[in-house]
Amino acid sequence: MELGLLYSAGKDSTLAALLLEEFYDVTLVTGHFGISDDWQHARETADSLGFEFERLELDPDVAREAVDVMLEDGFPRNGIQRVHEHALERLAAAESGFDAVADGTRRDDRVPTISRAQAQSLEDRHGVDYVSPLSGFGRGAVDRLVDATLEVTVGPSEEISRADYEAELRTLIAEREGPAAVGDVFPDHEQTYVTGVRR
Repeated sequence: MELGLLYSAGKDSTLAALLLEEFYDVTLVTGHFGISDDWQHARETADSLGFEFERLELDPDVAREAVDVMLEDGFPRNGIQRVHEHALERLAAAESGFDAVADGTRRDDRVPTISRAQAQSLEDRHGVDYVSPLSGFGRGAVDRLVDATLEVTVGPSEEISRADYEAELRTLIAEREGPAAVGDVFPDHEQTYVTGVRR
């Protein structure tokens, strides 16, 4: 069965890919708004790991709406959630015709999350299975599996090469409100970028 996994080249989505490849033909899919070329980081990691890769064009209006929400809220949570839901919808409806779609959300994640009702709705409307392979794993379990399995670069979010939604949303905020506004919305946090797998 063909599965499309939303992919950022970070530790969670990479671990999800490794768990799923036992049962599915996994294609790593990176959503982008056309604001930057950060998606290429995901392609490089996908190639190095031996997975098929696709880009998924997302609606730039959704990015602008998400930025509006984040600037109003003063934090990224609701905007990131909006973008993730949009990306899953696009992935489920993609011309690639995946039998299943997945993401790297974990049990302890506050954002993004997909509720049981949202998952069932996605499946019913698009005729796909929604799979969340890390939903039973807490942060500690994921970190231990990652330490044993993946080669990862870790650092401040603004310095790490990655292909998640955050990079393009940061760019939009900086263009609209100035670079200082990015720090007002996004708290300091670390990101990961996978550089290899210990097989």
